[in-house]
Amino acid sequence: MSAESGIPTFRDALTGMWENHDPMSLASPDGWAADPDLVWAWYADRAAQVRAVAPNAGHRAVAELGRRRGISTSVVTQNVDDLHERAGSAVASHLHGSLFEPRCEGCGRRESPNVSVATPRPSCPLCGASVRPGVVWFGESLPSGDWGRAEAAVDAADLMIVVGTTGVVYPAAELPERAAAAGVRVIEVNPEPSAITRSATVRLAGTAARTLPDLLRAPA
Repeated sequence: MSAESGIPTFRDALTGMWENHDPMSLASPDGWAADPDLVWAWYADRAAQVRAVAPNAGHRAVAELGRRRGISTSVVTQNVDDLHERAGSAVASHLHGSLFEPRCEGCGRRESPNVSVATPRPSCPLCGASVRPGVVWFGESLPSGDWGRAEAAVDAADLMIVVGTTGVVYPAAELPERAAAAGVRVIEVNPEPSAITRSATVRLAGTAARTLPDLLRAPA
């Protein structure tokens, strides 16, 4: 969804100063415990990259759809950026957390989004524990509130549009399968076939920024 804004995917971002790092050392509780300064610097760098780009036409098309009369939309995303919000969408669920929701690992206090790009690694002003990135790491459970809102959105839907995911990361990948099993129409937008394709009613081969605006312009 965000690639056309210039944001690399997680593994594609492991370039430059990060190219020799194991993803597990940057995105796991064990990696954080071993070197929190390194992990914080990685996520601060990613947050700064997001701040430097703008929503693309795909994000804007999703926001426009949500403003149309007679249509109720729920945006559920695996992305950890804030481009949907900046395009004008109200995001129901950030399944994998957000770069801009740092929190204290001790007392759970939520920090300002601006803290995400702060260096060096900050401490909680209340309890003194370290502030950690607000993303879901390998081995962590999805936030229960976000997962519950995602399930509710799927259960209430009569159409699901799935954009640019491989469909191999669970439990998020269960959602299109759940929709299809309930008889909900599933439109997949993706340049390449994915694990979602078998559940899709219609597959539109193309990128988010190119295909979603065309989808909005199509006759009802």
